[in-house]
Amino acid sequence: MNDPFRDPLNSPLGKPSAYIDQYDASLLFPIPRAPKRAEIGVQSDTAPFFGADMWTAFELSWLNRKGKPQVALAHITVPAESTHIVESKSFKLYLNSFNNTPFTDAAEVQQRIRTDISAAIWHGGLMRASVGVRILLPEMFDREPVYEMDGLSLDRLDIECKHYTPAPELLTAALDELPVSETLTSNLLKSNCLVTGQPDWASVQIAYSGPQIEQEGLLQYLVSFRNHNEFHEQCVERIFMDIWTRCQPVKLAVYARYTRRGGLDINPFRTSHPMALPGNVRVARQ
Repeated sequence: MNDPFRDPLNSPLGKPSAYIDQYDASLLFPIPRAPKRAEIGVQSDTAPFFGADMWTAFELSWLNRKGKPQVALAHITVPAESTHIVESKSFKLYLNSFNNTPFTDAAEVQQRIRTDISAAIWHGGLMRASVGVRILLPEMFDREPVYEMDGLSLDRLDIECKHYTPAPELLTAALDELPVSETLTSNLLKSNCLVTGQPDWASVQIAYSGPQIEQEGLLQYLVSFRNHNEFHEQCVERIFMDIWTRCQPVKLAVYARYTRRGGLDINPFRTSHPMALPGNVRVARQ
């Protein structure tokens, strides 16, 4: 089935919205991954990365069969091989539609979310993988830890920054020296919403094996996203591809945890090699 491009400008972002409190899956607004991937030289069927987008929903509520409100958190894992992402405001509106809707139990809510988001991310095409959904009820809230990302912080470097739109030419690596394996982190990643221009703040972790990446240039490169307008998932894939092509690592994983907006955070992870997903564990700013 051909997949017509759904322009983000037609999404609920930046527009007044009626907050519907009765269940309505049609509120979900899928956006195809392909156009933005084409910008960075990636064809979805031959992408050099695997991974997922890990969402946390902090504002999930519904009614039980007696009309009593229930509250929960939800972890939702969207596979990177899906043809579409879900625009985040539409996701929030969709979750709000549960607010005055009776469900038998959390398992029914979990299955409904899994079914609806799975349908949205394949948007009428062949569904090759469903989303993962984990519901956490209040008795599990105190098991939700807060950890900072492991790795050597690039933010320790006293650098001069002049670029505030993506500048991949800042990336270099010691291609003629022995390879290394290291994990680097930064809290200085900031981009802007593709539609509204509102700031998106993130911490990022870059783990790789291969020619050693010049750290000052890498940090300057990450800072260069500061005025860039793109969705979270697209920024992480752009970072991955710029490092992959310019620094030529043998293995690479890029993981960003963005601060929440509207009760949702999005945490994209992309890796060049099969590996377990990182735990969906929030950092302090989330």
